[in-house]
Amino acid sequence: MAPQKNMKARKILLASLLLLACISAVYATYQQKKVWAVPEDVKKLKNPLQPTPSNLTAATQIFNDDCAECHGDHGKGDGPEAMMHDPPPADLTDLQHMKTVTDGAIYYQITEGRKPMPSFRNRLTEDQRWQLVLLVRTFSQPAVVPESKHVPAPSSNPEVPKKPAQSPKN
Repeated sequence: MAPQKNMKARKILLASLLLLACISAVYATYQQKKVWAVPEDVKKLKNPLQPTPSNLTAATQIFNDDCAECHGDHGKGDGPEAMMHDPPPADLTDLQHMKTVTDGAIYYQITEGRKPMPSFRNRLTEDQRWQLVLLVRTFSQPAVVPESKHVPAPSSNPEVPKKPAQSPKN
């Protein structure tokens, strides 16, 4: 009788493990397709910081230390750890997508995180998170070519200054 009881317990355990695996797979699939649920009042938040060189420099350091492994050096979502995550890291250079996301939403995503992205609520100060929002915005901006000083092209008939008459040397 004991071997039959043992076999029945094993079957129940196996069925339970299979059921748990199926539930986990369904839950993981559901989580991947889930969009960021950002509260409406948070979406309306405005960045209190200006994109000054010091704020952007500080944000770049934080990004390189904490974000580039997944999001890549330029925010394309192509960092060395990116392939290990599902869902993959966001492409922060996608202008169409970034136009639809408010500063408050970006701040919320950095603050709260969502698997596989960690929360930075306790790791970064509020100002540091807002600095990251400033930097994230730069990834989707077109590159600004510095204006060159306009130098007039030489004309086809330039006036050549006349040399002063020189006295003959002895």
